[in-house]
Amino acid sequence: MSECDGNCSGCSQKGGCDSVLKKLEQNKNSNIKKVIGVVSGKGGVGKSLTTASLATAFRAKGYNTAIIDGDITGASIPNIFGLKSGIESDGESMIPAVTKTGIKAISINLLLETPDSPVVWRGSMLSNVLKQFWTDVRWGDVDFMFVDMPPGTGDIPLTAFQSLPVDGIVIVTSPQDLVSMIVKKAYNMARLMNIPILGIIENMSYIECGDCGKKIYPFGEGKADAVAEELGVKLLAKNPIDPAIAKACDDGKIEDISLPSYEKAADLIIEILK
Repeated sequence: MSECDGNCSGCSQKGGCDSVLKKLEQNKNSNIKKVIGVVSGKGGVGKSLTTASLATAFRAKGYNTAIIDGDITGASIPNIFGLKSGIESDGESMIPAVTKTGIKAISINLLLETPDSPVVWRGSMLSNVLKQFWTDVRWGDVDFMFVDMPPGTGDIPLTAFQSLPVDGIVIVTSPQDLVSMIVKKAYNMARLMNIPILGIIENMSYIECGDCGKKIYPFGEGKADAVAEELGVKLLAKNPIDPAIAKACDDGKIEDISLPSYEKAADLIIEILK
């Protein structure tokens, strides 16, 4: 597949390719200004943590923020924020849950009878849920909407890129040797869909000794720096393995702890989007 440059004139697939699909209209009671997708080439790299942490950092800076939990079969955003099941309706639209600091969020786990109920659906149904989270939720005024994508380059990321007005993506990775392939999969998909890449975040980069402050690299020193330079994108943050963050996520209290590296990443993203 050749890269689409957005110019349809002279293209052999003019009028028939997915790039001409119209973006979905927002809910009539929504005013969403910027949409940021959080993606990864594989699972287990801390993508949902990154989504939650960036939303928290943006909210702390005074922005109205919201999250669509697009990882329908592996939803975890409610757990990270301590949100309970149950979404209300105004008769026309769903009303998102709101975290303690005012972040609005929607997730399939807030609609299930129990959060551990499995979502055994085919790709088309999963994609339709993502669309409904955009069109059927009364979001109100939102400065930055974060979409937590499932890992990989399948149906839901494709639906999001085609149907939502995504202003850019953040690629999340880890320090292992697979980092180059992981990042490039997400990078190349975004390029094919003409979605800007805002930068890369590397999680689980190191452990910081509590006594001497020395950095220990349990997976080896990360390669995200080199990959970011090769691709010409920013390395937004290299985050440590921090038991305090893990416990905050388990307890649903991500908003209660300091997240300096994500706050710096938020500043970079805001500058890039300007």
